[in-house]
Amino acid sequence: MINPLFLLTDKVAIVTGGGVGIGAAIAREFAKAGAQVVVTSRKLPNLEKVAEEIKAPGRRSLAIAADVRKPEDVDNLVQRTVEEFGRIDILVNNAGVSFLCPLEEMTPGGWDLIIATDLRGAFLCSRAAGRLMIKQNKGKIINISSRAGIYGSPHMAHYGAAKAGLQNFTMSLAMEWARYNINVNCVAPGPTSTEAWIANIKAGGYTEVPPAWNAQMRWAQPEEIAYAVVFLASEAANFITGQTLAVDGGPYVPTRMGRAAST
Repeated sequence: MINPLFLLTDKVAIVTGGGVGIGAAIAREFAKAGAQVVVTSRKLPNLEKVAEEIKAPGRRSLAIAADVRKPEDVDNLVQRTVEEFGRIDILVNNAGVSFLCPLEEMTPGGWDLIIATDLRGAFLCSRAAGRLMIKQNKGKIINISSRAGIYGSPHMAHYGAAKAGLQNFTMSLAMEWARYNINVNCVAPGPTSTEAWIANIKAGGYTEVPPAWNAQMRWAQPEEIAYAVVFLASEAANFITGQTLAVDGGPYVPTRMGRAAST
């Protein structure tokens, strides 16, 4: 028999960036664990597909289009969730973007885009949902960082800086909100096989996708990241806060990527 502490029965969760990739996998696994799930991103068609998948086995789900960089969108997201479900138990700050670019070629606008989405978005969503969690005297916040935030990554200084900031934000918020029984943790995935990330590598001018960047010599599947998030969102993780859990297949193993010559 499964210990019920590992389940999310009737918990209400918001997953940002929930229409594709890791975010969609987290939403699906949350539903399997018993949660009611609100998925949000800027693209409603992707969200509606995930929401329908969640509803199929009898769970409740809501798709809400929102840009996490905009306070008004975030406030509307939280308000609509509360109107529909009455509370928010779990927030997953997964929304993020990136692109490969040497620092000397990066524009201030490109840098600001990543910081605004990957770091400011987590701040805005945590602030809005956290206000309610403080009143509830309970909640779980899980931020999705990256191994790039721990070790850095060539041609991804903007992304690594945002994700490192997210990890520090996690520690600071965990200390600040511990007295309200709010757990704040972080998951740092390694290379994960999502369509967006593989397309990102190819768009950066690389001639091949590396076979692996870790000890296991393979890429993670999105579900393998989601399993760790489900655990941190569960009551079984009540005494874990302020931590960054690397789900990356083991120690970093550098590999060379062949970048196409410019023409």
